Amino acid sequence: MTSIADGGAVPAPGQLTEDQIRLALRRVKDPELNLNIIDLGLVYDIRVDGNDVEVDMSLTSPGCPSGPEIMGDAEQQVKSIDGIGSATINLVWSPMWSPERIEPRVRAYLGF
Repeated sequence: MTSIADGGAVPAPGQLTEDQIRLALRRVKDPELNLNIIDLGLVYDIRVDGNDVEVDMSLTSPGCPSGPEIMGDAEQQVKSIDGIGSATINLVWSPMWSPERIEPRVRAYLGF
């Protein structure tokens, strides 16, 4: 979201923002890699419509054994935000996740 200084809109008090959702999703970690799903690049899209939120995300692989745990944690974290209405977490496979989606600073730290 942009600020007033660069001509952008500022959310009304109590209005949910994509940044709030992203911050909540940073608390969700892939237990095998011990990295959050935002830095891993697993979150593809966040849509906020009033108090309703929809998140498109993937997993590191279709056979990820931690998939149900990660998806459940993501839903729980989004639902814990004050003022949230509905929270829908969609599992998507297009595009397939790859290490190139990892946040560059984290990728450098990991040696990718």
